[in-house]
Order: sequence, then C-alpha cells, then structure tokens
Amino acid sequence: MRYYIIAGEKSGDIYGSRLTKALQQLDSQAILRGYGGNHMQQAGVDIVVHYRELAVMGVVFLHSFIKLYKYFKNCKKDIEHFQPDAIILIDYAGFNLRIAKFAKEKQIKVFYYISPKLWAWNTKRVHKIKAYVDQMFTIFPFEKDFYKQHNYHTVEYVGNPLIEEAKYYNKNCNFLKDNKLDKRPIIALLPGSRLQEITKLLPVMLALVTALPEYQFVVAGISELPAELYMPAKQLQNITIIYDQIQDILSHASVAVTTSGTATLETAHFNVPQVVVYKTDPLTYNLAKWLVKLRYISLVNILAKEEVVRELIQEKLTPTSLLNAVKEVITNSDFKQKQLASYESIRNLLGENDTSINMAKLILKHLSKI
Repeated sequence: MRYYIIAGEKSGDIYGSRLTKALQQLDSQAILRGYGGNHMQQAGVDIVVHYRELAVMGVVFLHSFIKLYKYFKNCKKDIEHFQPDAIILIDYAGFNLRIAKFAKEKQIKVFYYISPKLWAWNTKRVHKIKAYVDQMFTIFPFEKDFYKQHNYHTVEYVGNPLIEEAKYYNKNCNFLKDNKLDKRPIIALLPGSRLQEITKLLPVMLALVTALPEYQFVVAGISELPAELYMPAKQLQNITIIYDQIQDILSHASVAVTTSGTATLETAHFNVPQVVVYKTDPLTYNLAKWLVKLRYISLVNILAKEEVVRELIQEKLTPTSLLNAVKEVITNSDFKQKQLASYESIRNLLGENDTSINMAKLILKHLSKI
C-alpha cells in the first residue's frame, strides 16, 4: 500500500521512522512518502520537505505562516499526485488538521498519531478530529477517556513512543571517554529542539556553569540545527556540546535542566532528577496563559497530577531562580526521592507496549475493511 506520512518536528520524525519500519515489516509492498526528517528518510520514506523548513513558534513569527501556507498548498498537490491509500499525521496539529480535512474531502483514510492536546486547550477542535480523522492513536491513557467524553470512539492507546525508544537503547559504556569527560557528576542541559527555544533558554542555562564548578555540564545538541545556536556554550569552559545522543547524556547525568516538552518525560524515564524551564515571547505566553486550562506545563507534573518537578516559566526563569532550583534537587534528598518515586508511578501508568508495531497492525486492519 501507499502511505503519506507528515511529521513536523524532530520527535515526530523519530517516531515516524519507527512506524515506517513497522509498516514495512507487515506490508512488504509499502511505499512511503511525506514530510519529515533524516530518521524517516533513513527508514525508507521519500522525504519531500524536511521538518526544519516548517519550524514556527510564537505569534511574533507570523511572517513564517506565509511560508507554511506555501508548503500546505504544495503538500496537497503532492498528496493528489502520490494517491496514497492512507495518510498518517504525527502531532503538529496546526498543519496536520488542515491536511486531515483535505484528505477527508478526497476520501483518503486519515490516521492521527499523537493527539493534539485538546485536553489542555482549544477543546472545540475535537469536532474537527471527529469529522476528519478515521482513527486516532494516543500516547497517554487518559486521552482515550477524554475522547470518549466527546463521543469519539475510534481511539486507541498504543503506548508511549518514548518507552519504545528506550527499549532500543544500548548504553555506551565508553561515553565519558569518547567525549573527553571526567568523573565529576554531569548536569545535562536540554535547551529544546526549536530555534527560538534554544535562543531564549540556553543563555539562562549557561549561567549555571560558573556557579557549580564541582559539576561538568553537557548540552544536548541537535546536529540538524544551525551550529551558531550553540555558540554561547562554545565560549565557556567546563561544558561540552554533544550532538544527537540525548539518551547517552541522560543515562550518565546526575541532574538535568529540561525544556518543557517530551524531553521532560524522557528525562523521567532515565530516572534523572530535573528542573523544567520554558520561555517564549510575551505575546505568545499571555495568549497561552489565557487559553490553556492546565495547572502545570510539564508532562511529568501533568501525569503525576501534582508538582513533582519545579517549573520555571517565563519571568520566573532567571539565572538565580534556576540555580536555586538545581541546588534544591542536589541537596534536598526528600524532594529528590519524591521525584524518583513519581517517575516510577508514571512508568507504570504508561506501561510497556510495542507502540509502532501495535499501530501498524491497527492501520492495516482498518485499511483491510475498505
């Protein structure tokens, strides 16, 4: 069969590559094309547009939407030309829900992997999901119940892809030697995967370096992004930038400073105490604050339903507040143990599932009914 996959961010690219391999395993005639990144391309997807071209964050980047609209129009044309049996949309709701509407009009089956966070804000979009998406695959158990409350029942919890990724991970025992690190404990700095996140967050994180000389610092870099984003770190001593090895970094870290997003859950999976940070432009933040209905921003706290990790958001994120929060994790053993206990509860909640193969089977089962 012919599959068109769209992933608009790095995490979606990784998960899309796993799904691609699962589809190829079950469907020897699979032909795949779409929007994504290096991982999907290496797995066998014919990539039309790389996800870095789609990077937009914050309302101050409205000029970027002109570019996105061009890609949207081109994507529709490419889909019509490719004539897929199914379209698989991975996260990236702003773009993908519009594609879902187009696909429905063209009578193409639509599968959505990683639900938009409708339970957090803009719940009314559930009507679009019900109208345009043939089957939703969620990565959090409670999302199935959310959709059930809105009378949408073609939803399956397939497991969390971060857990699946961890199953494939083989620890590099030579990590310290390979990266010329010494035996001091490591503080991992995870400044995000978007240009604007790194620009705003990395400088604040770097203030820790001189304040905690008894630790060595490692920045989790992304090689697909412009190298100049990490230039502030290159100008400091006692810090190493390591690209595309986040699992190795976390498996050796004692503490992490993590940008809010899926990385907070990945950090929890590796049992690393963390402080969660986030900062965007004021207009975007105030708009989100007005729209979002959640008490917490980090996935760890959302799943735990309480403050397990400290969240330093917007004006609360300063070099001083970050240093104090990191020191709390280091010195307050009770607070640290509470984090670790909550991590274990979250792992039990998510379970251990073969996410990609589960989803591939459900997609093929659904298509066989056409």
